[in-house]
Amino acid sequence: MTRLGRSRVEVTPLGFGAATLGNLYRPVDDEQARGAVQAAWQRGIRYFDTAPHYGLGLSERRLGAALRDHDRALFTVSTKVGRRLEPADGTGDDLAHGFAVPAAHRRVWDFSADGVRRTLEASLDRLGLDRVDIVYLHDPDDHAEQAFREAYPALEKLRAEGVVGAIGAGMNQTAMLTRFVRDTDVDVVLCAGRYTLLDQSAGAELLPAAAEHGVSVVLGGVFNSGLLADPTPESTYDYSRVPPRLLDRVLRMKAVAERHGTTLRAAALAFASAHPAVASVLPGPRSAPEVHDCADQFASAVPAQFWHELRESALLPREEGPS
Repeated sequence: MTRLGRSRVEVTPLGFGAATLGNLYRPVDDEQARGAVQAAWQRGIRYFDTAPHYGLGLSERRLGAALRDHDRALFTVSTKVGRRLEPADGTGDDLAHGFAVPAAHRRVWDFSADGVRRTLEASLDRLGLDRVDIVYLHDPDDHAEQAFREAYPALEKLRAEGVVGAIGAGMNQTAMLTRFVRDTDVDVVLCAGRYTLLDQSAGAELLPAAAEHGVSVVLGGVFNSGLLADPTPESTYDYSRVPPRLLDRVLRMKAVAERHGTTLRAAALAFASAHPAVASVLPGPRSAPEVHDCADQFASAVPAQFWHELRESALLPREEGPS
C-alpha cells in the first residue's frame, strides 16, 4: 500500500477504475460487474475509483453493492464531485456521454460549496457507505474560477472535519492539475490518459511538480481508452476511433513487445507505474477475466531490452519510461 501525499489514506499500486461498471461504451450486467469487483479483491486490489458521472450513478451503486460484504477498514474508495445528478424523464439513453444506460438523470455542473456536499451525500447513498476515503473535483476544465474559489475550499473543510481522508482533482489535462499541485494543499491528483506509452505530456510539468510538492499522482486511462490493450482498427483512443497513423505506431510497439516475450498491456502498465510520483494506476476492467489479466500483466517483468528497442526505434522518447 502507498500513502497519498501527507494524508493517512493508502492505495494499492494497482487499482480498479469503475467507469466500466457504469456501462461505459456497452452494457455490463450486474453479475458480471460484481464478478469483476470480486476478482479484483481476490487479486489484492484494494483501491476502487468511481464517480456519479459513470453511468449516471450506476457505477457507484454496483461498486457499493459488490463491496458491501467486505471489511470497510480494508479498502479505499474514491468518488468525485462537480456533476450533480438530477432526475430526468428517462426517455432515451446516455450514449452521447459514453454510457449505455437509460437517461433517468441529467448531469448539472456544480462546483459550489453546497453542490460539493450535496453531490457527496448522494454518492454515499448510492454506494451504501458512511464515508469515502478520497474525493476528487471532476473535470473542472470550464469551471476553474468556481472550482478554486468554492469547491476546493469545501473539500478542505470536509477533510478538516474528518468526513474524507484525502482530496484532489481528476482531469484529462495536465495544466490545471499542475496548478492544483502548486497552488493548493491537495493530497493527490488523478490524471487520465496523459502519461502513457502514447502521451507523456504529464511528464513535462505535472509529475515533477507533484514530486516536488509531495502530492501523489493516480493515473487513469493507461491504455488510452482501449488502444494499448487491444490495438485494432475498431479500437478507441481517448474515447474516439483511433487514427490510422496512430494505430500503425501502436502495432509496431506490439511487435516489439512480442519480440521480447512480453505484451503491450504489460508494458503500458509498467510504463505508467514506474514514475516515482505515481502511487497507483487505474485500468478499467469490465469482467473477472479482464481483472485477472490486468493483475497478471501488472505483475510481469518487462525486459530492459524492450525499452531500449522502443527508444532506438523512436517509438518512445529517450528520457521517458523505465531504464
